[in-house]
Parts: sequence; C-alpha cells; structure tokens
Amino acid sequence: MAFAESQTASTDGGILDVRITYDDDIMPNADNTVIIEFINSSTDKIQLHIDYDINMTVNDTVIATTPMIHSSEGVVRGLKVPFPVEGEYILRVGVEGILFQPINRETVSFTIPVGIVAVQTPEPGGGCLIATAAYGTELAPQIQNLRQIRDEMVLSTDSGKWFISAFNQAYYVFSPTVADMQRENPVLKNVVLLSMQPMLVSLGLMEYADSESKVLVYGILIILLNMATYMVGPVLILVWLLLWTKKRLAIAR
Repeated sequence: MAFAESQTASTDGGILDVRITYDDDIMPNADNTVIIEFINSSTDKIQLHIDYDINMTVNDTVIATTPMIHSSEGVVRGLKVPFPVEGEYILRVGVEGILFQPINRETVSFTIPVGIVAVQTPEPGGGCLIATAAYGTELAPQIQNLRQIRDEMVLSTDSGKWFISAFNQAYYVFSPTVADMQRENPVLKNVVLLSMQPMLVSLGLMEYADSESKVLVYGILIILLNMATYMVGPVLILVWLLLWTKKRLAIAR
C-alpha cells in the first residue's frame, strides 16, 4: 500500500505480535483496506494458521465485527473496513487458535484516527519516539502498557482526547531529534532510559482514570508530580550542593 501507516502491538498474553497497515489519510464516509499480519515474536516471521476475529468500534458504537475466521497464511489481505464518521476508531483483534491448536483467547487493540482527529492527534512512528529509541523497540512491555492505558482509558473521554492532543502538539516538535541523538549515542540512551523511570511510573496512574473527572484529576496530579521530579527536585539538589560547597570552603579557610 502506497503512503501506508502501520502499527504493531502484542496480544495481551504476549503469545503473538500483530501488525496492521492502512492508508495514512483515511477520510470518513468511505471504506478503506486494512491489512492484518500475525507475527511470531520469537522469529519475527509471519505465523501460519491463525484463528481470529475482528471488532471495530467508534464512540462505543460497533461498526464491524466478524465471527471466528481461519487464516492459513497468517495475513489478512483486502479487509474492507467502513469509516462512516470522524473519530478515533478502536480495532480489536482476538486470537483463539494457532497451528490448529486452540489457545486461551488473547486480544490486541489499535487506535485508528479518521478525519480531523488524525490531524489533531498525530502520532508519528506509531508511538513514543523517545521511549522507543531508549528501549530499542516499540514492543517493549513498558511501551505497550502505556499505549494500552492511552487507548483504552485516556482516549475514552473527551478530557483525555484533549490532553493527548495538546501533549502531542508539543511532544513531536522535539522528540524526533532526541530519538535520533539517542540512537547515535549509547551513553545518552542510557541516561534517558534512567531518567524516564519516574515519568513512566507516574503515567501508570492513568490506569485508574476510568471517568471524565478522574482523567482531569489524575492528569493534573501527573503533571504536578513530573514538575516536582524534573524541575523542583534538581533545583533543590543544586541548592544543597551550593550550600555544601560554600560550607566546605568556609571550613577550609
């Protein structure tokens, strides 16, 4: 597919990776082709003989659903998906069998922006560029967990959509440059990876934001926690170092 966008994520039990590919400029009121690939995470190759089903929703309304289907080649081609209105579409893929063997059902979800939402909430590279460069892969459990919280919790509310949109507008101004610098400098990569830990822990609080009001409360709390960690904390350490240095100089005299 020319000018295609792709997303890759693991099923919730980690048994498979799933990649979807679609037109990067989907507009409402038109069917679009979506390609789904089931990938063996150990070999990074297409996994043959998959039993799967598909469910697509927008604004909590089911747009498309299928019964359990068998794919012998592990790739779903030519899937025509309707996108009747603007919005954030949630595509859920369920897997219940591999190589003719039934498994405990595992699912994976993707968010596909259509129309104006695609412009308001851009996501270059399909995720957090800095975190992906730091961990070396967008399939890292930490990144997948944050993506799931974003897609299933935060983006389910109007406040969450506004928060993500505002965040992305600022984030993607500098993140491509920082990500490139990390790939070229292993020391910087390790420093960024270490410094990200407090932010990742604080963002995990959004898992409990299951309503409009909680998204606002937890969003403000996370902002304040990160300001304290990355701004107030270093300032206090610097002041302490200056006072300690001054005291040592006074003793030396």
